[in-house]
Amino acid sequence: MDRILVISYSYSGVSRRAAQLLASQHGWPLGTIEDRHPRAGARGTWRCVLDSLLERRPRIRYSGPVPEEFRTVVLVAPIWMYRLAGPMRSFLHEHRLRRVAVVVTMGSAGASNAFAEVRQLTGKTPIATLALTAREVETGSGTTRLIEFGEQLQPGHANTRPKAAMV
Repeated sequence: MDRILVISYSYSGVSRRAAQLLASQHGWPLGTIEDRHPRAGARGTWRCVLDSLLERRPRIRYSGPVPEEFRTVVLVAPIWMYRLAGPMRSFLHEHRLRRVAVVVTMGSAGASNAFAEVRQLTGKTPIATLALTAREVETGSGTTRLIEFGEQLQPGHANTRPKAAMV
């Protein structure tokens, strides 16, 4: 069976809401990444900026099922300064995942950079990607796309079956 785990990091709560919806709609377990040193106020915002610009890997704490026990892991994270959020970068550095799908939340841009960074960090192209704006998550207007994204990851869906060899 193709076991799927959703793992999220969220600074503002937007990515967490998207991950919770995705996991609950499909009955998948949810893991969470937290900063070891909370980001509060203006200083926390500056840490976000510096983590992105300098591609730092801040110290994190992961809570949830063992990711390596799942065939597919769906990563849900925000975009910071057109890059993947630092805590998700840390997580990917610490874990070797078989297959990943990626959902990013953002103000307006940076998704392609984050997808490329995940590919670089894992050594694998994500099997599926989705970019949502924070507004789409907050208003619910991106819910249908998020649910459909999850459907595509389900075992037996046309996008998850191996392609027939061309003769």
